[in-house]
Amino acid sequence: MNKQTFFEGEQPLFHIFNRGVEKREIFLDDNDRNRFLFLLCVLQGDIFFNHSSRLAKEFGQRGRLAIEEIIGDIIDAKVVELVGFVLMPNHFHLIVQELKEGGVTKFMSRLSNSYTKYFNIKNDRKGYLFGSSFHKKLIDTNEYLLHLSAYIHRNPREIKKWNNKESDYPWSSYQDYIGENRWGSLLNPEIILDQFSNKKEYLEFTRSSSAKLKEFELALEFD
Repeated sequence: MNKQTFFEGEQPLFHIFNRGVEKREIFLDDNDRNRFLFLLCVLQGDIFFNHSSRLAKEFGQRGRLAIEEIIGDIIDAKVVELVGFVLMPNHFHLIVQELKEGGVTKFMSRLSNSYTKYFNIKNDRKGYLFGSSFHKKLIDTNEYLLHLSAYIHRNPREIKKWNNKESDYPWSSYQDYIGENRWGSLLNPEIILDQFSNKKEYLEFTRSSSAKLKEFELALEFD
């Protein structure tokens, strides 16, 4: 592993997480997960875009290719950079770098509101979907950053179907770290991967972090 001092003075990194109200599931099927990923991608840029329903539907079939027509606009107006993510049945974790002051708050407000509106219309419900305002923690050490990335990428082990298969879990950025990046300029794993000799070394780091991660997990419990 390449040793690195934490990048003081650069744009801050945050761990963002939230869960469903009363611990209810917030992702009921793949359509829900695709919609959330779509919003994660397009809302990084502070832009208004037309035909959102069409783009969101195509996104579920074609991934990033479905939004090629607006990727340039997203990049030009980015307020945050997505570094890592995992979607679990009743919660999510994100690693986000703030590029403009207030960018995280704006991004999360649009993400939460847009996804809640979609979920409520789809399921004929009203009211809050998430249990509280999102949780935001400043990533203030490099150790925190590295172990956080391993923690969220191992999170799918909590799902019986995906235990010890988290590297194949399609709803996290893990496979983008150890294989080809599916999201291109809409996901930036290099902040973490540049600290390793290669992707295999990152894979081994994640697999071997169990003892440290148990301690880390206790510190990340939701309020």
